Amino acid sequence: MEEKAPQIRLIAGLGNPGPEYAATRHNIGFMVVDQLATQIGSAWEKSTKWRALSAKCGEAFLVKPMAYMNRSGEPLVTIAQFYKIEPHEVLIVLDDLALPLGRVRLRASGGAGGHNGLESVILQFGTEDIPRLRIGIGAAPREGAVDHVLSRFFEEERPLVSSTIDRAADAVKCVIDNGLVSAMNTFNKTEEQ
Repeated sequence: MEEKAPQIRLIAGLGNPGPEYAATRHNIGFMVVDQLATQIGSAWEKSTKWRALSAKCGEAFLVKPMAYMNRSGEPLVTIAQFYKIEPHEVLIVLDDLALPLGRVRLRASGGAGGHNGLESVILQFGTEDIPRLRIGIGAAPREGAVDHVLSRFFEEERPLVSSTIDRAADAVKCVIDNGLVSAMNTFNKTEEQ
């Protein structure tokens, strides 16, 4: 009998809450889940149970933690425990300095790679076996990683960023509809060409 691939039940876009961080490179995870919510006509709701905004996406939840990036894991693990969602049923959508601007990369597991939000998620869940969709925001200048991730995209970058957000939203939908392995085969292959 063929083993069924685990279903993704929670899609968490990482970012920092507050208008001063809106549209910054570090918030591209928020931008992707916002795009998904818009595409499916789902409204964000603020929960009194945990520090997060959530929206329905079929049988799954879209979530934006309303804790700062380095504490992202706290509301996510609370939601996962409440709904009995296992770490491998969570998809984290986040920015990545190591990927060129516009690239997307799906992975089933791995370390934090220096990303404070993903590190918080890994620590709170107690495992690196958490699927993630990394979105390239371009390398930082030599000594300015913090300033780079908290900066907004340049005018000339915005068309590429917009198409990348669309492609990342498509990747998330593919993960939900067809499973992580199928989405990895489709989107990671496309990226390598």
